[in-house]
Amino acid sequence: MEWLGPLMFVCALALLFAGYPVAFTLAGVSLLFAFIGVEAGFFDWTLMLALPERTFGILSNAVLLSVPSFVFMGTMLEKSGLAQDLLRTIGALFGPRRGGLAFAVVFVGTLLAAATGVVGASVVAMGLISLPAMLRYGYDKRLATGVIAASGTLGQIIPPSVVLVVLADQVGVSVGSLFRAALVPGLLLAGLYAVYIAVLTWMRPEWVPALPPEARTEQGAALAGAVLRALVPPLALVFIVLGSILFGWVTPTEGGAAGAVGALGLAAARGRLDGKRLFAALDETARLTAMVVMLLVGSTAFTLVFRGLYGDLWVEDLLTNLPGGAVGLLVVTNLAVFILGCFIDFFEIAFILLPLLVPAARLLGVDLTWFAIVIAMNLQTSFLTPPFGFSLFYLRGVAPPEVTTGDLYRGIVPFVALQLLALLLVIFFPGLLLQG
Repeated sequence: MEWLGPLMFVCALALLFAGYPVAFTLAGVSLLFAFIGVEAGFFDWTLMLALPERTFGILSNAVLLSVPSFVFMGTMLEKSGLAQDLLRTIGALFGPRRGGLAFAVVFVGTLLAAATGVVGASVVAMGLISLPAMLRYGYDKRLATGVIAASGTLGQIIPPSVVLVVLADQVGVSVGSLFRAALVPGLLLAGLYAVYIAVLTWMRPEWVPALPPEARTEQGAALAGAVLRALVPPLALVFIVLGSILFGWVTPTEGGAAGAVGALGLAAARGRLDGKRLFAALDETARLTAMVVMLLVGSTAFTLVFRGLYGDLWVEDLLTNLPGGAVGLLVVTNLAVFILGCFIDFFEIAFILLPLLVPAARLLGVDLTWFAIVIAMNLQTSFLTPPFGFSLFYLRGVAPPEVTTGDLYRGIVPFVALQLLALLLVIFFPGLLLQG
């Protein structure tokens, strides 16, 4: 009956690819195979008594308590229009230069990543504001859509990121150490995007034109007094929240709570804190938090039964005996994460694969903080890889009619290549990760 564990894993993946809800798929497969295991005399039903206690542990997890705080901070900045103010101001500042609007998208994507940590909010905001302007002034459609979709995903790797919080919990390292380790790789990725645009200004200047003189005059007039007002408050909030966590002055939960309060204060100071915006931010926060919790409950049930069927020993034996040891594990891990990222969500990958991969990585002596950053950099591509790249769906929903799905798919190709390049740099140069 040792085949039950591998069969359980295959059945879960098959149902996920078929489109069934992830949390219920994991929980349902767990109950089904627990029943089969009991009937076959291969599974101890009393193991299921641990599920309520583990579920309570999820709900009382102090690390995961920071998730709704960071999500609310980001959604409040987005719903109150502060993120849009930042985008318009930086666009006006950079626009008169060749490629300026594309540079502005990368710069603002980096700032929004640190301010919101929510990929959907960043992509939608930049798609609504920057994409029409870039198309109006003659930017290549593929470049315009690619740089917006890619820059919007920076919220996954640049702290404070909800994905990093979840990875820290799953891998078993502190959130602060993972935030610190992700800082340079995240900025490196943004820098690669900027270098690519700079190369295009030289090789394909017709793809990245400067704003025409009349537009520069309009934008220049709009800049009067706008830069400091739009740029300083969100940046100050980011530096206070992120800096206090990185220096160890507060826990991530306390930092997230301070960020949420700060976002409310900024919205109120600009006269944009009303019931409609507050309810929209709370609603989105509740939805994302509920999704994360339900996924965790489902994955906990799956892991419990999978281990009861000795599937964890099968996976551990398989991964620790790969040719090349730790190198073989790294190759298989990255291939699996990249391929699965084309079809399922990054949260699902984290909750399904990490409980299987981490024990093997620990046995092989792999640094778990570095391992988590490698997975996070790889997961970055899941937002852009067809057919189910979520960043593509977000942008497709707000793109003008003249932008086709083919434009989106062709536009993201160079940015996926840049993400993979950044991943290789992190793998071969682990010193890029800040320690401490």
